[in-house]
Amino acid sequence: MVSTVEGGSRGVRAAAQGGRAMTAEITVERLLRALGNDGTDAGVTIRALLEPLAGPGAPVKPATYAGGQYARGKRWWDVGGERQIVETITIDGVPSQANRCEAALEANRTRLGIPEIVLDLDGLELPPHLPRRISSYRFPHRNADAYLRDAMLDGVPFPKTPVGEAIFAATADRSEALFEWMPHALVYGFWQSHLGKKRSQAKVARAWTSEIVGYRPADPEARVPGLKGDPLNLSVDDRAAFDENDLLGGGWELLVGRAKVGAGTKKEKLSEIGHGQVPFGDADAAPAGVSFDAVVQQATISFPRLRQLRIGSEEADSAGRALLAALALTAHVAAFGRAFTLRSGADLRPVETTWLWRGPGDDEPVAPLDFEAAVELLRGCVERAEAAGLPVGSRWTQEPLRLEPAPSLVKAIEATWVLPDED
Repeated sequence: MVSTVEGGSRGVRAAAQGGRAMTAEITVERLLRALGNDGTDAGVTIRALLEPLAGPGAPVKPATYAGGQYARGKRWWDVGGERQIVETITIDGVPSQANRCEAALEANRTRLGIPEIVLDLDGLELPPHLPRRISSYRFPHRNADAYLRDAMLDGVPFPKTPVGEAIFAATADRSEALFEWMPHALVYGFWQSHLGKKRSQAKVARAWTSEIVGYRPADPEARVPGLKGDPLNLSVDDRAAFDENDLLGGGWELLVGRAKVGAGTKKEKLSEIGHGQVPFGDADAAPAGVSFDAVVQQATISFPRLRQLRIGSEEADSAGRALLAALALTAHVAAFGRAFTLRSGADLRPVETTWLWRGPGDDEPVAPLDFEAAVELLRGCVERAEAAGLPVGSRWTQEPLRLEPAPSLVKAIEATWVLPDED
């Protein structure tokens, strides 16, 4: 599939520089008008020219998928003032971008005053690298997540409590429970697909989308050969017997000749437990970072998508939708309004940013929001939504709603992570 992005790196830069004299702003009143039932505006688009911390053209590590592959494609691009189809690599896709915004909301939850549900795992014995709590901003399927379904509140299965029942019954036409407990689910979307075939299959499409794309990669096929060193250069031909589940508890034993090993003990080369020099050839080499002509992030909040949400009165409809738009913009600024990191080898900073208000047939540059301005916009929208009767603002609890895993989930977790006995 061939898709289109407006302008090359110079076009993005020029548009942003021209926007420095902008006076139009995104306000509460403007969002309310745009998101009313008779609104005709299309949304807001944020386009940012990004630069690797090492400078323009420095390698950036895109997301990798099964088989160590990059998400490659072709898009229209401005090359010297001429529109051409060029090769691209998606550096960070739409679902990943949404997750990063949700993480930013979690990190700023107290300041924003937004609600949170937490699955508390403190009562379980888990390896150190696993979380002791899972926030509602981290549930993979948001309000439709199996961890939420398989939770308990005060000893009662969460879906059978008043709060849980309302959350799992939420739809685009009955969204009050999500406004009260998980408003971000209405921004980033959900599919209620884990309750059973005879239960709710409600879907709400995401209203906010974003992706980071690299244009005109210099060498998308490049791999990184290398060598894992060893200061003592132990022989990788020697073999060892060890318990692959616990090298700390049982240690390992160097095998001589055709020595036999006990049941449950693995017999492999020393390189399998981290010793010896190990070269990485072409077959094992990982994909390399890629140098791009330009790296661009493009994010959009869709007003038509938000206008499909029905809450009650016209006042409540527009106020609730405006709250969600402000929440999306705040999350975006919190996650990407300054230099950020995606993964090892992908540290980026925005060097030029353009915000466009998409009207029914034309575009208007608007002043980009910084985090402080975004927070004020969100607070104003929350006040209007609460005044219109939505369960937000003072209805949002400052302390998280704490859940515990149901017995079946506890068993599944313990079966997956069987800790070694401490002798």
